[in-house]
Amino acid sequence: MLVVYTKMDGRLEEIGRTEVILNSLEPLWITKAMINYQFEIVQPLVFRIYDVDTKYHNTPLKTLNLAQQDFLGEAFCNLSEIVTKFNHSLTLNLRNGSGHALQGTVTVHAEETASSRMAVDMQFHCLNLDNKDTFSKSDPFLRVSRLSESAVAIPICKTEVDDPLLVECFDFDASGNHELIGSLQTTIAQLENLYNSKAGANFYSHKGQKKLKGQLFLDKFQEKVQHTFLDYISSGFELNFMVAVDFTASNGDPRVPQSLHYIDPSGRPNSYQQAILGVSEVLQFYDNDRRFPAWGFGAKIPRGSVSHCFNLNASTNDCEVVGVEGIMSAYSSTLYSVSLAGPTLFGPVISKAAEIASHSVQYGNNKYFVLLIITDGVITDQQETKDSIVRASDLPLSILIVGVGNADFTQMRILDADFGKRLESSTGRVATRDIVQFVPMREVQGGQVTVVQSLLEELPGQFLEYMRTRDIKPRPPQHASAPPAYPPPPPQL
Repeated sequence: MLVVYTKMDGRLEEIGRTEVILNSLEPLWITKAMINYQFEIVQPLVFRIYDVDTKYHNTPLKTLNLAQQDFLGEAFCNLSEIVTKFNHSLTLNLRNGSGHALQGTVTVHAEETASSRMAVDMQFHCLNLDNKDTFSKSDPFLRVSRLSESAVAIPICKTEVDDPLLVECFDFDASGNHELIGSLQTTIAQLENLYNSKAGANFYSHKGQKKLKGQLFLDKFQEKVQHTFLDYISSGFELNFMVAVDFTASNGDPRVPQSLHYIDPSGRPNSYQQAILGVSEVLQFYDNDRRFPAWGFGAKIPRGSVSHCFNLNASTNDCEVVGVEGIMSAYSSTLYSVSLAGPTLFGPVISKAAEIASHSVQYGNNKYFVLLIITDGVITDQQETKDSIVRASDLPLSILIVGVGNADFTQMRILDADFGKRLESSTGRVATRDIVQFVPMREVQGGQVTVVQSLLEELPGQFLEYMRTRDIKPRPPQHASAPPAYPPPPPQL
């Protein structure tokens, strides 16, 4: 019998037990253990195998005392290590209770339980709507909701064919008090019939009391497969992590404990180290070669002037470091080799990350880049930063910004288009999508959601938006199993 655990805050929590396979050294268990995949956190799993004594074969599995069974071995991994494999399968070596390797292995397979990947792309128009404005015409918009069993309308983007839908037409008001023009109940199947018949469906007044002249028409009804984030990841798509660290003088002298860059001899990580460790530990499993570009900005480099984008590894022609440990080591070394200066500029590092993303696109479309910027202050090149973000919005790139310290980060929130208004460049060009997530560390510390979770929660959606708007699909199996092709590094400036 195999028992599956997840590790939460250092303690094991059992999530499932398989059936008992009799008299077998190569058991194939079919009982599934259910676990919610959360991209934004590391989810450690433990698998323990037991030899169940024959006298317990009729004992219900849930009440079986594991201490009375023979322990055969255990294996460890993170859930992300399984789901990133092409066939969602990972073979692990078994170890005994002391951590010594055993001869046996266990192969773990994961599968996504999404009920449906079908989505419907629809385009509507309306005729003969009631005018709700006295001195002008209405400004109508539609809202489509799924009706739950309790008759509560839940806004949706996809639904099952026979689920009841509520389509509401409102007159837009800048105050947010939108006035209902009319509504109707329908289903996906009925909307498809409406499209095929080229007929219109009448709206009704509030609570369906009166049939109105206004009608709803469908100009487009197209079913398509809506691939999930894991569909892409398991077929060979990667998330490539990059980091940029603020070395401006406002952080304080790294040699004194009050500095945001102070490295505590006790091993307690500072805010910069916490952000680097937290994000990189999650993203490293989605990056095949685990070589991460790492930069600093806002410091005077040895035998040079103030630089707003320099390599953390002190190399002049290669910005990459190896693994999470490589980032941490390069960060620590840089603290004692540069002079903190200023001002705080984001434009150069964003442009450098965008250059790498643009260069990669020329060699394929299976890489998506994630730039983490950690800063203690407000940027002084806000317009240049906006311009670089707008240009980067066309690329496979997301930008995560962590604010550390007690600065006023109000202006930084402008870069994060969470309130629906996309960034606009100095030339009037609007960003094609929101690619920035900004989190001030002090506002989430001590809460139920960590800084890392707040930073990463939007990333799968940004990844999918990029892939779907460009009609990039997951790779078929024959391509997914091939080793990834790495483009040569972009030319150094």
